Amino acid sequence: MTTVASEDAITTRDPANGKAIARHPLHTPEEIERRLALAQSAFAEWSTRALEPRLHLVHTLGAYFRTNKEALAHNITREMGKTIGEAEAEIEKCARACDYYADHAPMQLAPQNVETNAKRSYVAYRPLGPVLAVMPWNFPFFQVVRFAVPAIAAGNVAVLKHASNVTGCGATLENAFREAGFPSGVFTTLVIRASRVEDVIADSRIAAVTVTGSEPAGSAVAAAAGRHLKKSVLELGGSDAFIVLRDADVQAAAKTAVRARFQNCGQSCIAAKRFIVEAPAYEAFCDAFAKRVSEIRVGDPMDRATTMGPLARHDLVDELERQVEQSRASGARVLHGGARIPGPGAFYQPTLLADVTTSMPVFSEETFGPAAAILPARDADEAVALANASRFGLGNNVWSADVERAERIAGRLQSGLVFINDMTASDPRLPFGGVKKSGYGRELAQFGLREFTNVQTVWIG
Repeated sequence: MTTVASEDAITTRDPANGKAIARHPLHTPEEIERRLALAQSAFAEWSTRALEPRLHLVHTLGAYFRTNKEALAHNITREMGKTIGEAEAEIEKCARACDYYADHAPMQLAPQNVETNAKRSYVAYRPLGPVLAVMPWNFPFFQVVRFAVPAIAAGNVAVLKHASNVTGCGATLENAFREAGFPSGVFTTLVIRASRVEDVIADSRIAAVTVTGSEPAGSAVAAAAGRHLKKSVLELGGSDAFIVLRDADVQAAAKTAVRARFQNCGQSCIAAKRFIVEAPAYEAFCDAFAKRVSEIRVGDPMDRATTMGPLARHDLVDELERQVEQSRASGARVLHGGARIPGPGAFYQPTLLADVTTSMPVFSEETFGPAAAILPARDADEAVALANASRFGLGNNVWSADVERAERIAGRLQSGLVFINDMTASDPRLPFGGVKKSGYGRELAQFGLREFTNVQTVWIG
């Protein structure tokens, strides 16, 4: 029931029912060469175009997303199973990102004067060239937009290798850029196997590479980029901690915890995964969390009454089932769910496991699906230690009535993001990225806009 790659094509399937959607021929070596040559040619013109007309097209792209939101969201839901409401919200998020960069890039890319003993000296931000992106399936539009729009606004061009199971979304995005008026080659897709990515990275026309995905994928891309001395940005896995201190509003924390864990069927690198609760609040949080999880409605993602759809592929169900079963065998207490849902679709029950320990897979591994691990902490110090006891460092949450104390705790957490009394989210106004095995570099805000630029010093004597 998963995406099938034959010798010459990729067949995508609807994860809600296992039915084939479309067959996408793999690009031949000749087609890959044509597209890379087109990207190089487009960069030569696009990089010299004035910023204002570049950003006008970015605004136009945002308008295109809003005008075609329903049809674009339908593509997401069919290919990876996100509920239609969440898919529409993803398209709106793409439009907001376009608006942000169209409005703020002039200031963020402006040369910065620096006082020296020169007649004048300043720092300028120059485009690098074609940037290759290896992107995931879980946010098949926004993950691409949050890389491509700032890169293109800065004068680069984008080359996308999308996840196989959302190949159709990649083609739809290419069409969106075309419909918005971008010149041919400013955004182009490659329909290739993962095994061909290193060859593309090695191509002299590719200036830099970014990947959002798994730890092994990031390691492979970074190694290839390093061999060819090319800039890379990695946004990899996460096992975010959701810390609930004893003075927290338990009901508010539990209400947010459901969205933080089960949004997009739990398939998000920044989804809260490990719920660490100070002992005095532990049982009350478990009860409140379980009650709200029981209200989740699993079903057809096209039905607007559905609040959680299928996982994107059957192999993801298999992996989650292994993690849950091994954790249960090691003593985890099942508060809700804990099993796959029979039928042709890739469905799994929303699952809550309590009394989790650090040796269990649901704590030590990234769980990419609808399963939450809850464990007690003696005090705030142990909660911080447990949160940091992960090879990942993407995002964390702290819930407390004492915001100043929560901020002090935030300073002790080893993660690129900390959200206090709220769930982790990406926002174009703020930088996004992690530390440790969650990767390096930043997306969004001025940091993402400048990641793929040559930070050039200019000195006038």
